[in-house]
Amino acid sequence: MPSADHEDLTVVLTGDQFFIPTNTQYSAHLLLSHPGDHPCAYLCGNSLGLLAKQSKALIDEELHVWGSRAVEGHFKHPHGREWMNIADTVTPLLAELVGAEEKEVACMGTLTANLHLMMSAFYKPTPTRFKILCEGKAFPSDQYAFASQARLHGYDPAQGIIEMFPRHGEFTLRESDILDMIAKEGPSIALVIFSGVQYYTGQWFPIKAITNAANAQGCICGWDLAHAIGNVSMALHDWNVDFAVWCSYKYLNSGPGGIGGLFIHDKALPHLRYAGWWGHDPVTRFLMPPKFSAIPGAQGYQQSNPSVLATVSLLGSLQVFKEVGMMGPLRERSVLLTGYLESLLVKSAFYVEANLVSEKYPPEGDGTRTQKPPHAFTIITPHAAESRGAQLSLLFLPAGSGIMQEIFDYLLSKSVVGDERKPDVIRLAPTPLYNTKLDCERAALALEEGFQSLVKHN
Repeated sequence: MPSADHEDLTVVLTGDQFFIPTNTQYSAHLLLSHPGDHPCAYLCGNSLGLLAKQSKALIDEELHVWGSRAVEGHFKHPHGREWMNIADTVTPLLAELVGAEEKEVACMGTLTANLHLMMSAFYKPTPTRFKILCEGKAFPSDQYAFASQARLHGYDPAQGIIEMFPRHGEFTLRESDILDMIAKEGPSIALVIFSGVQYYTGQWFPIKAITNAANAQGCICGWDLAHAIGNVSMALHDWNVDFAVWCSYKYLNSGPGGIGGLFIHDKALPHLRYAGWWGHDPVTRFLMPPKFSAIPGAQGYQQSNPSVLATVSLLGSLQVFKEVGMMGPLRERSVLLTGYLESLLVKSAFYVEANLVSEKYPPEGDGTRTQKPPHAFTIITPHAAESRGAQLSLLFLPAGSGIMQEIFDYLLSKSVVGDERKPDVIRLAPTPLYNTKLDCERAALALEEGFQSLVKHN
C-alpha cells in the first residue's frame, strides 16, 4: 500500500507497487555495501519508467481474455474493459494529469505520429506567416518533424524555423528572451512549439506565459509534453494551450514504446483532419458507414484501434497515480527529492557552479587556457523548483574529455542507474513514485567516489 506521508523521503511512497531492478540484476561487481538482492538506485524514470505490478497484473488478465474469449473481448469482457472502449479507461486520468476536460484528450498513437497529426491540422502557413518557433536542440524527433513539415509546405527549414539558444555562458533559455522573440517575430510566426520540460537540460518552460504571448500575436501554440506529463503540474485548458502531445513510457511508466496521447483545446478544434475509423462515432462505427462522423473533441482524431496491452499497461500505472493523490502530492514530494539530491551534489569537491564554467573551462583553442583544467561537473538544470521537474542534468568537464562515460560506468558498477547523453551529460531523475533519500545519497556518494577514482588513476 502507498505510504501515508508523501513528505517522508525515507520510504518508497508507493510501497512495493513497482518492480525495481536489484543490484545483482545490474551486475554491480564493485558494490560492497549493498546486498545483491536489494533494489538498485534507479534514477532513470525520465527515460523509462519502472513497471508497476498493477500493470503486469492487467496485462496478464488481458492475455487470458485474449486466450479464452478471443474476438469476443471487444464487446463482452469479464472485467468490464471491453476492448472497443479500452481508451475510455485512461482518458479521465490523463485529463486530470494535464489539466484538461475529458473531451480534450485522446489516448492514441505515438508521440511523433501525433505531433505530425497536430501539425497537419494546426500548422497552416501563409506567405507572410509561416515560421515555426522552437527551442534549439529540441529532441531530435521533434526537430525532424518540424523540418519535414516546413518542407512539405514548400519552405526551407533554414528560413522557416526559428531556433532559440541560451545566451553565451548560459545553459538554459531565459523566459524574457522567449517572450521578446515572440513579440519581435510574432506576425511571421505560424506556430510556437516548445517542450514542456526540455529533455536535455531539464528546464521546465513557462507554458502559461509562452502560450499567452503566442496567442496575443495570433500564433498557434503547441507543446511536446513527453518529459512533463506525470512530472510537473499542468492546467492546459485554463492556460489556453492549443494542442499538446506526449508519450507515456517515462514518468507515466507505461513500458517501452508505450501508447501516446494528445490534447486539443475545445476552443481550437480544427474541422479538417486525417480521419480514421476509430475517430468515428462509436455508436455507428461497426455499421461501417461510408461517411466519417467524428467523435466530438480530441478523440475524433483517433485513427486505428489502440493497443489493448499498451493501454492497460498505462492504466495500471495511472491507478497508482490516483491512489497517491495525483500530481499535487507527487509534485510536492518531487520538489523535495530533487532539491535533496541537488544539495548533496553541490557539496562535492568536484562541483563547479554553472555560471563559472565559461570562465574556468574555456573552449580549447581560444588561447585562454594556460593549463589543463581539472575534472569536474556542473548542473545545467535550473536551480529554481518552478523552472525544473524531477531531473538534474550533470555536465562533465572539460567538455569532450570523455570522463562522462567513465563516471557513468562507475555509477552503474555501484547500481546507480542514470541516463547518459553523449558526449558529456548524465541525467539523474529522482522519481517521487518510487525513489527515496537513500537513492539520492547513493548517487551522490558513487559520483564522488567515481571522481576520486579518476584522479587516483590519472
